Amino acid sequence: MKRRTFLQAGSALSLGAMILPAWPSLAVNNLQPLRRNTGIYTQRGGTIGWLAGPEGTVIIDTQFPEQALSFSERLGEQSQAPLRYLMNTHHHGDHTGGNSVFRGKAEKVVAHDNCLLNHRRQATERGNMEAQLFADTTFSDSWSAQVGDERIRARYFGPAHTNGDIVVHFEEANVAHVGDLMFNRRFPYIDRPGGANIASWISVLQTIRQQYDKDTLFIFGHAAEGYAVTGNHADLLAFEGYLSALLDTVSAAIKAGKTKEQILALTSIPGAPEWTGEGIQRSLTAAWEELQP
Repeated sequence: MKRRTFLQAGSALSLGAMILPAWPSLAVNNLQPLRRNTGIYTQRGGTIGWLAGPEGTVIIDTQFPEQALSFSERLGEQSQAPLRYLMNTHHHGDHTGGNSVFRGKAEKVVAHDNCLLNHRRQATERGNMEAQLFADTTFSDSWSAQVGDERIRARYFGPAHTNGDIVVHFEEANVAHVGDLMFNRRFPYIDRPGGANIASWISVLQTIRQQYDKDTLFIFGHAAEGYAVTGNHADLLAFEGYLSALLDTVSAAIKAGKTKEQILALTSIPGAPEWTGEGIQRSLTAAWEELQP
């Protein structure tokens, strides 16, 4: 396989230096190490996950072009550590918008089959096909690869936030990026045109808790202010509870003869008090649509 330079943006930091104990200086640039050679980057958009080792790098999601460029500058340049895999947890622009920054640098761009279909559909609708970097490697159920001493395994568990959400697991580090399958104490976006299904989402979260052990550190796509974009089984269970309470609340309102407008007037979801702030109407709308005969 031809080894490419990981990034061309230029930076004083190399990947070789980054895997040494110099983390405090990186943390101020929104790079946060997790376990082994993995970490996250936060700025604007869905959380970026990364693996940086001497044999290669892996990036999960890319936010938007400006943020992706900033991330690339932070992560540095090292010809001995090519960008082996760029992976997208799903197709939304705040997770794929920065893909183009890595055009010609990523050896493979990996996503679920439905992610690619949705990504192309969305780009066609918005008339910005040329600005996109689409997946060139897709899968239906699972995909895996070895990068140095780290095994990366991606799995698809069914429709949820969209119909193409995947979980990317760094098996040795036991760190799993779940993308927008997790909104930590924040009202979620439920993309029904993109294949979202709340009832299935609940089952997907249950499956994830069964698939990954109690020591797994999860990376979340989004979190409310004051909450972390990483967490554990308890956080997944809490979000599962929110989605269940959402469906129960809207179902009960429909059975009681409430109109859609009356349902959208709700300001909280009974049984899920931690979910506050803006965005409740998008949850209520999606639940109402899903429950229509």
